[in-house]
Amino acid sequence: MVVNHKSETWLRQGFPWVYPDEVEEGRAYSAGTVVPLLTRQGQCLGTGIRDQGWIAVRRFRTDEGPLDRDWLSGVLDRAAALRDRAIDANTTAYRLVHAECDGLPGVRVDVYGWYVVVSLDSPSLMRLLEPICDLLEERLDPRGIFLAWRPDPRDDFDPGEAPTPAGLVRGQAPSGDVRVTERGIACLVRPGAGKDIGLYMDMRDNRAWLEPHWGGRRVLNLFAHTGFFSVCAAMHGATETVSVDLSEGYLDRAEQNFAANQLDPTDHVLLAEDVRRALDRFRRTQERFDLIVLDPPAFARGKAGAMRLAKDLPALVAAALRVLSEDGWLVASTNLGNLSPRDFHRGVREGGQKAGVALQLIHEGTQATDFPAHTAFPEGRYLKLGVWRRIG
Repeated sequence: MVVNHKSETWLRQGFPWVYPDEVEEGRAYSAGTVVPLLTRQGQCLGTGIRDQGWIAVRRFRTDEGPLDRDWLSGVLDRAAALRDRAIDANTTAYRLVHAECDGLPGVRVDVYGWYVVVSLDSPSLMRLLEPICDLLEERLDPRGIFLAWRPDPRDDFDPGEAPTPAGLVRGQAPSGDVRVTERGIACLVRPGAGKDIGLYMDMRDNRAWLEPHWGGRRVLNLFAHTGFFSVCAAMHGATETVSVDLSEGYLDRAEQNFAANQLDPTDHVLLAEDVRRALDRFRRTQERFDLIVLDPPAFARGKAGAMRLAKDLPALVAAALRVLSEDGWLVASTNLGNLSPRDFHRGVREGGQKAGVALQLIHEGTQATDFPAHTAFPEGRYLKLGVWRRIG
């Protein structure tokens, strides 16, 4: 497959994708075919797998070698070496392979105790599933391996029509929730549940940074999901946690996470409510919190209407700041990839101005070490987090 000069420039810099409009020759290759990548002059730029979606080719090698077992074993060994060094013995849930940033574009491998989830971005990558599973069984001896689909919305791909359905592909499924630990704190997860597994592992290092700072504080956890931030806060000395999420199902799981850590769930407040309505009520009743965690999704729809983070971040920040105590901390984050760090910080700044509150930025965080960001793939650094102190 011959690519144009623009693609050649990016590939030489280490970028792992070729876009459809960058292909000059070789469009007839079918999805899933291993293809050589060549310059107009016939020089090799690597080896990739053809796709028919918004990405034309994902490059896996920078030479013309095969995508065989030896190559794949080397990629997994290199990825595992980082996790062996970065993941402590009290953590049993982590990402083993982080797609483009670990040399396997479109492929993620997550470990949850004795269970593994392999996520693929496209059916074109199915040829890699069996050899990956073989190597994972040799290295980890998992009780079960699950397949999950993670299609990009720009692709015309329905996971329900996938060549191999999502779900268990090797071994046995667990009989119930799986207990994993993060730095010794338990969380109950569902490895076969797709997006509802129940733990955002990329936030681990940010939770670790907060450990010395929970003590003696009243904590408000907004868009709380399964409540793991609240559990960590309670385990590290928070006097009270209030968790707000629109989903009663997630809050039921939060209650179970408290119980899994020998914490009485009745000592902690769980509110199934639209975050915006809850914040307005807290403001009207003059409730105040010492530390607020604000980690909203890109889009949500509740009784207060639709919420789009890219547009509504300043309003969300302002509402949170109105119930933050003097000298309190706001922990705000987003994993919205197309929201730049500059725009994220602008949104927080505008929220402070809207609320009439002065802020100090005291810490910035990003995704955990097992979610590395390759320097040639800026899309890999997607998670933005800041800790702001209210000073007026």
